[in-house]
Amino acid sequence: MTATARWDTLDRYLLISTDGHAGADLRDYRPYLASRWLDEFDAWANAYVNPWGDLVNPDADRNWSHERRERELDAEGIAAEVLFPNTIPPFFPSGSLLAPLPSAAQYEHRWAGLQAHNRWLADLCAAQPGRRAGMAQILLNDVDDAVAEIRWAREHGLFGGILLPGVAPNHPDVAPLWSETYEPIWRTCAELDMVINHHSGAGLPEYGMTAAARAIQLVEIPIFSHRALWHLIFAGVFERHPSLKFVLTEQGTGWIPGGLASLDWFLGRMKRAGSAEAMFGGEAAARLSLTPTEYFARNCWVGASFIRPIEVDIRHLVGVEKIMWGADYPHSEGTQPLTREALRASFANVPADECRLMFAGNAADVYGFDLAALAAVAERIGPTVAEVHVPLATADFPTDTTCGAFDRDAIIRSW
Repeated sequence: MTATARWDTLDRYLLISTDGHAGADLRDYRPYLASRWLDEFDAWANAYVNPWGDLVNPDADRNWSHERRERELDAEGIAAEVLFPNTIPPFFPSGSLLAPLPSAAQYEHRWAGLQAHNRWLADLCAAQPGRRAGMAQILLNDVDDAVAEIRWAREHGLFGGILLPGVAPNHPDVAPLWSETYEPIWRTCAELDMVINHHSGAGLPEYGMTAAARAIQLVEIPIFSHRALWHLIFAGVFERHPSLKFVLTEQGTGWIPGGLASLDWFLGRMKRAGSAEAMFGGEAAARLSLTPTEYFARNCWVGASFIRPIEVDIRHLVGVEKIMWGADYPHSEGTQPLTREALRASFANVPADECRLMFAGNAADVYGFDLAALAAVAERIGPTVAEVHVPLATADFPTDTTCGAFDRDAIIRSW
């Protein structure tokens, strides 16, 4: 990098994807398990049939191959990424993002599986230091175990923070997110500056596999993901921990302005003496010194994966300083191998200083990426500023992709 070049003055954009996914091939988790689990793991792995085609097809190694990941993301101009899970950890029925939280009887096995994933991920991130911000997975069945794992993750370089599971309504063995049980988790994350991430797909109830159930699940996935925001607000988590960082990822952005306005309205009614809302929420509301909009502005960010042009148009209603771009690699709805075209489709008419914030500056502030070090990477691989600002008309959107950035029928969704 030239002596005077900075990340925000380069003629190339520094891209940090805040939504990447990675995980080991199923049997490659074995070395990361404690010896007491190996016989059970072998029996489980021999019997397990993976239901996800993208995890068994020839391209599945994009989840775990360091070399392939580096090669393909360099080609996309992506200098760094935040890594969520994707594959099947030991003893899980499916990928951990969508798997229901374990029962008390299942907990010990599932926890061993997530710890194996976290240790595998630490090694993957160490293969490209500073460019991969892995996040530790935790479970909520045992808070002491979760706190110890958060401390382990900080000590072992997983600076992507933690992945907060969602809790489906009326789980028999796990308290809802508003429970005081989790205070040690919030306190530890604030103490260690560990970001709390919450990804789309979390907290779903059991729907079943009928045609209607699957359709309804698809429609309701965002709703159950968003719930964590108001659970933490009304539980007073952000009130007690003003430095806490909370990121909602791959949940869209269009719902946020209206969603915050609704939450503000509810809080106002809860604080109004004699109102019906005060009968329900007055006690909780009295403990809050800010509005939901104000907590969001102070404590929250959005991992805006493959953000659509129509969402970029309302960026100021969300807050340019709140939005962090994501590629969603290696998912089929992500931007690879059309990242430059996706950027043109959504950001061509956005001022460069705003682009730099959404592409990298905000992510660096939240996760702690070293922008000076990544500037050298961006100077080598990043898309040029000039090419990103060549508009890509809707009529010219590629048709051989399912990437959300090229949605010709996009709307501002209400959730």
